[in-house]
Amino acid sequence: MTFWDTIIWEHTIRQWSTALAVAAGTFTALHFFRSLILRRLKHLAAREQLDVTDLLYSLVEQTKTLSILVLSLAAGSLFLGLARDESSWLEKTALVLLVLQVGFWLTVAIDYFVARRVQAGNRGDPTGAATMGALRQVLKFVVWAAVLLLVLENLGVSVNTMIASLGITGIAVGLAVQNILGDLFASLSIALDQPFVIGDFIEVDQYSGTVEHVGLKSTRLRSVSGEQLIISNSDLLSSRIRNFKRMARRRAVFTLNVAFSTPAEVLEQIPGWVREIVEGQEQVTFERAHFKTIGDFGLHFEVVYYLDTADYKRYMDVQQAVNLAVLRLFDRHGIKVAAPVQRVEVTGLRQSAEQPPEGLVKP
Repeated sequence: MTFWDTIIWEHTIRQWSTALAVAAGTFTALHFFRSLILRRLKHLAAREQLDVTDLLYSLVEQTKTLSILVLSLAAGSLFLGLARDESSWLEKTALVLLVLQVGFWLTVAIDYFVARRVQAGNRGDPTGAATMGALRQVLKFVVWAAVLLLVLENLGVSVNTMIASLGITGIAVGLAVQNILGDLFASLSIALDQPFVIGDFIEVDQYSGTVEHVGLKSTRLRSVSGEQLIISNSDLLSSRIRNFKRMARRRAVFTLNVAFSTPAEVLEQIPGWVREIVEGQEQVTFERAHFKTIGDFGLHFEVVYYLDTADYKRYMDVQQAVNLAVLRLFDRHGIKVAAPVQRVEVTGLRQSAEQPPEGLVKP
């Protein structure tokens, strides 16, 4: 019997040597490729500034050396001809380490996407960053809880009873803090969907104001009159929200009331005159002007135009200029503005001077 045929732990030296050579070669190759990929991705990220390159670099960097080592040993064990029990034990170990490695990769991906979301939505909003940070911790907790359950299941631990116990406990806790959890998830929804951010002027039902703070439980608005409005996040998302800050342009509609005595020839020219006035303003797009209705107290003209900015002060400046120009136009052409007039008629018995009412003495 030669040296290579000597048996150690139920395997020959030749088998052990082959297995170790394969494991060492696999480990060296994988470690080399890992280092090579990291250098290439780092060079590519510095040259092209691609966000996805940063993600790939972080994922490769988080590939643990222990995972590479176990994978290499598993490759080498194929040349040992291990018994079923030994092979099963090695497969379980490799699977556990693979699950842990996936957990590290998912953690890196969560950090990357949350950081990108914060950066994309960063408008001087530290509260949004804090909310996204809370979301990141929740997602990491879910990932590692799933990893733990998978690891225990592969180690032969029955997790069904544990899951059932956690489910009952979760229901009890959920019922106790359902309002808080509702506001918390509403806060996460606001951070992700971003229907508004700090600085936006919004209207919620009959309340309106500028967003000052978006917290985990409530959102605070500063109203036009100065007081602070505090609305829970769950109530906020269940309401209709009007975000005036995101208006691309503002639609303006106003009515002119002229007197019934205005001649028809003049009425025909009023829309054209008003159009010239509106089109003479800056940042304004005229849409229409029509003799709309014959009302109870006058003749009604409706005028519609668009202001090419959402600035409310600019809108009021334009409307003021249009109103003044219309009044000058009416004064120049002798057009009277209609105003509501109430006529009260008093009827009664008329008695002659020869027959005064009862109780009165004729002088």
